[in-house]
Amino acid sequence: MPTNVSPEYKQAEVEYRQAREPRERLECLQDMLRAIPKHKGTENLQADIKTRIKQLREELSGPKKGAHRAGPVQVIRAEGAAQVSLIGGPNVGKSSLHDRLTRSGAAVGAYPFTTHLPQPGMMPFEDIQFQLIDLPPVSLDFMESWYVNALQPADAAMLVVDPAEPDCVEQVQVIFERLAEKRVSLLPSWPGVVPNGDSLGPTSNNNATDDIFTESDELIADPFRNDLPTLLLANKADLGEANEVAVLQELLGTDLPTMTVSAKTGEGLEQLGPFLASALDIVRVYTRIPGKRADLDRPFTVRRGGTVRDVARLVHKDIANSLKFARLWGGGQFAGQQVSAEHLVRDGDIIELHSNS
Repeated sequence: MPTNVSPEYKQAEVEYRQAREPRERLECLQDMLRAIPKHKGTENLQADIKTRIKQLREELSGPKKGAHRAGPVQVIRAEGAAQVSLIGGPNVGKSSLHDRLTRSGAAVGAYPFTTHLPQPGMMPFEDIQFQLIDLPPVSLDFMESWYVNALQPADAAMLVVDPAEPDCVEQVQVIFERLAEKRVSLLPSWPGVVPNGDSLGPTSNNNATDDIFTESDELIADPFRNDLPTLLLANKADLGEANEVAVLQELLGTDLPTMTVSAKTGEGLEQLGPFLASALDIVRVYTRIPGKRADLDRPFTVRRGGTVRDVARLVHKDIANSLKFARLWGGGQFAGQQVSAEHLVRDGDIIELHSNS
C-alpha cells in the first residue's frame, strides 16, 4: 500500500517497528495516525492503524469491569535479549524442544494441538537469556485467530519440522501460505553474521542493514508487514532423518539456515545459543556505579549499532532522558574515557552513566 507520507510519519513508523513494549507501540501508532496525510489514498492505512490502536488499548486496559472472565494471554511481553517464536505443524515436537531448552514444563502429547496458548520460557546462553515462545500448531484446517498478533513482539522465528513425516513438505507450505495471507513472511536473512557449520546449510544473509523504505524517500511500503528472520529446525535427529533436510529445502524452494536437532537426546541444541547471539547481533553491555565494581553477572543487551543512550534507556527511561555522558571501559582502547550518549557500544563494554540530575 505505497502512499506519500511525511517525515514525521516515517519517523513514527520507524519507532513503531523498534518498539517492544505495548504502550510504546500504542504511542507510536497514535503519532502515525496524527501524521498520516488524510486523503482517499490513505483510507485503508488509516483504518488499519485505528484497528491496531483499539487492540492495544484493550490489551493494556485488561479485562473490563464486571466481565465474566478474563481472556487468555495471547501476546507475550518481550523479555531477555530477544523473543523467538517456535512455529510448526502438528506433532513436530515444538513443545518437547521448548521444554528441553527452557525447562518450561510445556504440555507434550502424542496427539495434535496439545499447545493451545503461547507458552513462554527462557533459554540461557552464557550470561544472557533468550525468550522462546511455543505457539500452537498451524495446519490447513486451523490457525488461531490471534496467532499473528502473538508474532508481533517476536524478533525471529524457529520453524520446527519433522522430516520423517510423509506430508512434511505440504505442512510447511501451508504454514508459509497461511502466514503470508496475514502479511507475515519467514525469511532466510538475519541481521547479523550466521555462524558457519555443517548443519546450517545455505543462507541468503548478507549482513546488510534492512532498508525500511523500499519504495523511495517519499513512498512507504506496508508498515504492518512482519518479516521474521527464520531458522529451520529439523527435529528428531535421533531417528536418523538428517539427510532429508537438503531434499526438504529443495522441494520447498527455500534457503533458510538449518539445524538438525533432537528434543529427545539434546543433539544439536548446543548450537542454538551461539547462533542466536551472532545472527541477531546481540551486544552485551555491563554497568557500574561510580566507585564500585561493575556488575558482570547481568548484562544489558542491545543490538549492533546500539548506543550508550540505548543502554541507559534499558536501565531507566528517566536516566536516558537526563543522560549527560558516560565513562567507558572496553573496545581495546577505552579505560574510563568519557564518551557521549550517542557513542556506539560493543560487546563486553562496561559503562558508567552520568546524568544531569
